Parts: sequence; C-alpha cells; structure tokens
Amino acid sequence: MNTSPAVIDDTQPSAADGQVLPSATLGGDNKRSVEQIALLLFIVVPFVALVAAVPLAWGRGVSGLDLGLLVAMYFIGCHGITIGFHRYFTHGSFKAKRPLRIALAVAGSLAVEGPLVRWVADHRRHHRFSDAEGDPHSPWRFGESLPALMKGLWWAHIGWMFDEEQTPQQKYAPDLIKDPALRGISRHFLTFTIVSLVFPPLVGGLVTMSWWGAATAFFWGSLVRVALLHHVTWSINSICHAVGRRPFKSRDRSGNVWWLAVLSCGESWHNLHHADPTSARHGVMKGQIDSSARLIRWFEKLGWAYDVRWPDSARVDSRRIDSRRDPARADAA
Repeated sequence: MNTSPAVIDDTQPSAADGQVLPSATLGGDNKRSVEQIALLLFIVVPFVALVAAVPLAWGRGVSGLDLGLLVAMYFIGCHGITIGFHRYFTHGSFKAKRPLRIALAVAGSLAVEGPLVRWVADHRRHHRFSDAEGDPHSPWRFGESLPALMKGLWWAHIGWMFDEEQTPQQKYAPDLIKDPALRGISRHFLTFTIVSLVFPPLVGGLVTMSWWGAATAFFWGSLVRVALLHHVTWSINSICHAVGRRPFKSRDRSGNVWWLAVLSCGESWHNLHHADPTSARHGVMKGQIDSSARLIRWFEKLGWAYDVRWPDSARVDSRRIDSRRDPARADAA
C-alpha cells in the first residue's frame, strides 16, 4: 500500500485519474444533525461515567476483571489509533502486510474516535496547516491572550468536532478510499463501535455468570475506558499544542508533555512528531517511553511490518534547536 505524504498539497486532485471515489463514511463530507447528536451522546455519557468512577472506585472498589477489561480494551484501541490510524495510515511511517493493515484499521475503529478515513483526513489537514489558518483544531485559533487561549483549548479539545463542514476525504485520503477493505471498515464504524461497547459486558457477564458482572464490566470496560481514551487523545490536540518542551524545530507550537506519555502510548512526545512527521518513533530522547514504537519494532521483527522509518542520530540531531542560540524556545513549557 502506498501511503500518502504527511502533508497534502492544496493543489492535489482528488484521485490520480480524476475519478471521484465513493465516500468512505456514511455522512460524506458534511456532518448531519443525527451525527452531531450521536457525537454529543458519545462525549457526555462516557464522561459522566468517568466522573462517577472516582467515588465508585473509592467506595466499592473495582474488580480485577473490570480493571483488566478496561486496561486491555484501552490499550488495544489506543495502539490502534497511534500505530494504525496515525503513524501508518496518516503518515506512512512503515509498510504493513495486509493482515496487519486490516488488524490496525479494526483496532483503531474500536477506540470509538470516528471512521478511519475521516480521522486520517482530519489529521493530514492538521499537519498541512498546523497552528495556522486552516488547522481544524488549533488551540491558538482565537488568539494568544489568556481568554482566547482558554476558548481555543476548548475548541481544540472538543468543539471542533461539531463543525458541520468536514475535511474533504477525496482530497486528503484518496489512497485509503481506493482500498475496498479499508473503505468498508471506515463505512462500518458504527458496527465496530457496537462491538467495542458490547464486548466487555459480554465477557463480564459470562465470566461471573451474572447481570451485575455484565453491568460493572460495561461501566468500567466500555464507558470509563472510552471516556479516558477520548480525553487523552484529544489532549494531544489541545494540551500538546499549548504547553510542553520544544527541543526540536517545527513550524508550529507542538510540545512534549511527559505526563501523558504512557496513557497516550507515546503520542505526547509531540514536538518531535511535528518536526519529523513520518518518524516511526516519537520518543527519541533518553527515558521517553513510546510503547507504539516498541510494538512497531516487534511487528518488524515478526516480518509483519517493513521499510520502517526509524530516526537515526543524524536525523534527530538535524532537527534539534540549538539551545545556545535559542534557549527560550528550547526550554519552552
């Protein structure tokens, strides 16, 4: 599979032969009212569960089964997004054999973050206009004053998703639309959402042989897990473009936020990513945990992934900011 470049040129036609490709999402390039209502429900309901999880865990505890389902489903979905939707489908950081390609598309869909093609198109557009006019979710959209930044953080975290006008799929993700299997996975996002939400209570109910076991598994393994993963992913759009250290040269305000590294599966080493978008590893400095890069390495050793774009020391050093010449930017937080 030939993946598209990290940045799509505005003059690029929708398809190489000029043919208009079929939509890879049920709603096309416009978000319908029913989609916005569904989006609101998928934001509010899991978030309420996430807030309620703290007193519930404190008062009654959480069973090992519920916690196991939460962690397992969280990291399956998270790595599906970080390795699949992001590093592979969006940026072409490596090539994958077809079974791995399909598995990554399915795993990313289980994260309940939107159809594959829409996710990729949005992210490619983000890189095309990062923190400038045209970026779908920059926290600097409304200006640099504190009130403007607070408004911008809300927009970058959640607000942008309710914009009716969507990123054109034909322009930003024609390579994915051409693949019938990927187009089908993207169009059946609702099916994967149902599977993602039903699987934990099904396991919980069968293991405990009780409706209560199914209910608690649904609460922790479905609702709390989805909310936590959503807000960690959205924090890369908002927090990691507002604060963080910036040791590498990039044309935007992407920063490294260390305390999000584990939960984001390495995505919060965001400054390097924007300095070198096709790199398969984001955490390139000593002590920077990047579980996504580790899994890509295992896929490579198994022969499932190849032509991986690993950053060597020369490549990394060429993107560093000289702290002697620009100490303020290198230490920005």
